[in-house]
Amino acid sequence: VSSNNKGYRVTIYIAENDALYQSALSAYRRTLVGWLGALGLALLVLQQILLRWSFSPLRRVARDLAKIERGGAERLVGPYPREVAVLTRGLNRFIESEREHLKRYRNTLDDLAHSLKTPLAVARSRLESSDGETEVRKDLLDQVQHMDQIVAYQLARAKASGHSTFAAPIAVQPHAEAVVRSLERVYAAKNILCEFDIDEGARFYGEEGDLLELLGNLLENAFKWGAHRVLLKVVRIPPGDARAWREGLDIRVEDDGSGIPPENLDKVLQRGVRGDERVQGHGIGLAIVEDIVRGYRGTLHVDRSTELGGASFHVSFAEM
Repeated sequence: VSSNNKGYRVTIYIAENDALYQSALSAYRRTLVGWLGALGLALLVLQQILLRWSFSPLRRVARDLAKIERGGAERLVGPYPREVAVLTRGLNRFIESEREHLKRYRNTLDDLAHSLKTPLAVARSRLESSDGETEVRKDLLDQVQHMDQIVAYQLARAKASGHSTFAAPIAVQPHAEAVVRSLERVYAAKNILCEFDIDEGARFYGEEGDLLELLGNLLENAFKWGAHRVLLKVVRIPPGDARAWREGLDIRVEDDGSGIPPENLDKVLQRGVRGDERVQGHGIGLAIVEDIVRGYRGTLHVDRSTELGGASFHVSFAEM
């Protein structure tokens, strides 16, 4: 704009309400956040699906291993993807190797013990029928009997296989009843009353022979020293870890006999003492029980029974 050849600067302002602009900007932001959130959620869901799909073969292997531990299968069968097949073949070889190694170990000790029993039996028979010097013959016979006890102890140890990851569960009650029926026939003259208090569904995760040795030796000791009554208690111990499915066992065998003198309790469970060197009447059988309990990572305590007054043997497997 000019007037009389003089110039003037003019500034024009145009004002408008920005409500529409702010509304459009807010809508854009909401739309952007919504789409980005939906996209992020979709990516997370997709990631979870991919992870589950990727790890599904490993979960299948874990389920199959659990099935082997429960005794429902002997090996990993599959089929598995090529990437996992190498792992499963290695696990199958490990399982078979463990079983074969245990079998060879037990067979070797079994053969050794049996091969020694025959010459010992012959030597004892000759000594018993010999007319030689009485004192010398008695000393030799005692030593032969001592060696025979050691062989019996080592043979029982060979049969005790110990803790096994892939052992099938064994019901405790029928095996306990079978052991008691046998002992009632052996000790029929004593007319022992054996009482049961066994939790329903109590299971022993191990070898059947180990369970029979454990119950047999503890109950035989109670029948031998009890006067009229024997009590067997078996309690299930819940798994200490939520991820563990195997229950533990608490076994207690008590009698109403004279019990073990307090001064001998420590010697009964003294480590490094052979079964044939223990307190009279509590020798090889208790040593075998100790070996089995130690093999299954359990504990063994000996005390006086508060209910019956005699000896109380308490075996605890916190987790088998």
